[in-house]
Amino acid sequence: MIRILFFATIRDLTREKETSAPPCPNVRDLFLGLSAIYGEAFRREALEDGDVSGRVIVMVNGRAIAHTGGGKTPLSDGDTVAVFPIIGGG
Repeated sequence: MIRILFFATIRDLTREKETSAPPCPNVRDLFLGLSAIYGEAFRREALEDGDVSGRVIVMVNGRAIAHTGGGKTPLSDGDTVAVFPIIGGG
């Protein structure tokens, strides 16, 4: 299984702190499956133009997917995926 952690406003959309999903090929496919569970609001925040949205920060096993292939980042059984909104502050 893949462990998925939700933070801040993403947690508000899912109404869950964490969940799990069966192994899938990559982060994009995981988000497509999660969209079917969590609905259109999650899909709008997490996906854009058929790939992972720039409105979220996604980490797989502590590494940002921006450095590992974006939505094409491969997933394996036992991975942990953390999903954060982009948060601005000052």
